Amino acid sequence: VAANQTCVFRCSPAPGPVPEGTIRLYSMRFCPFAQRTKLVLNAKGIKHETININLKDKPDWFLEKNPLGLVPTLETPAGEVIYESPITCEYLDEVYPEKKLMPSSPYGKAQQKMMLEHFSKVMPYVRKIQFGRKNGEDVSGLEVELTQTLAKFNEDLVKKKTKFFGGDSITMIDYMMWPFFERLNVFDLQHCLNDMPELKKWTENMSEDSTVKNTTHSLETYKAFYKTYSEGTPNYDYGL
Repeated sequence: VAANQTCVFRCSPAPGPVPEGTIRLYSMRFCPFAQRTKLVLNAKGIKHETININLKDKPDWFLEKNPLGLVPTLETPAGEVIYESPITCEYLDEVYPEKKLMPSSPYGKAQQKMMLEHFSKVMPYVRKIQFGRKNGEDVSGLEVELTQTLAKFNEDLVKKKTKFFGGDSITMIDYMMWPFFERLNVFDLQHCLNDMPELKKWTENMSEDSTVKNTTHSLETYKAFYKTYSEGTPNYDYGL
């Protein structure tokens, strides 16, 4: 089942069991959290199928699988269900050991999880700025705060002297943060990186990654979707 299929609604029939030798991803094409899981599935070459969910009109059968009603959600052929983006990504890295994305040492793993915890404080700014602008508010103060928060990640790259956050090749933390950096352009916030050459270079390196290219949309498609989203009528099938 392709990642670009139209989404299912409340009245859509439940899918059958997950075929042996594959894993199913319940997703939404424009969700940054689901994009994390898509990045890991693609990077590790895991055979999977995708069912896109209409998040405004969720099927009852989906809520039975995940009472939170959120994507990403994974389902295995055994009927096991896993959700929350960091949990799904770590699960995939453990169950499919080829091309490990997490560090092997317990301290290395802990470092990436701590960095992700710090990064979780960045993400709400993008949403606040998006809706503040829509309401005609002055968001310059929020943009300054976002820039100051991102500067800490630039400093991290300066200290490490590495191409990516986990070394000279992409690791889990890079994929976990990427969907939100990708959206800085969508929300006209790329100027927040103007004085951060290392972080800017990191975004350039990430955008050249084949896995990243396989899970992205054009800037025009993103902008058009988020326009419908901010108006309260998200078109989850935009561009299909």
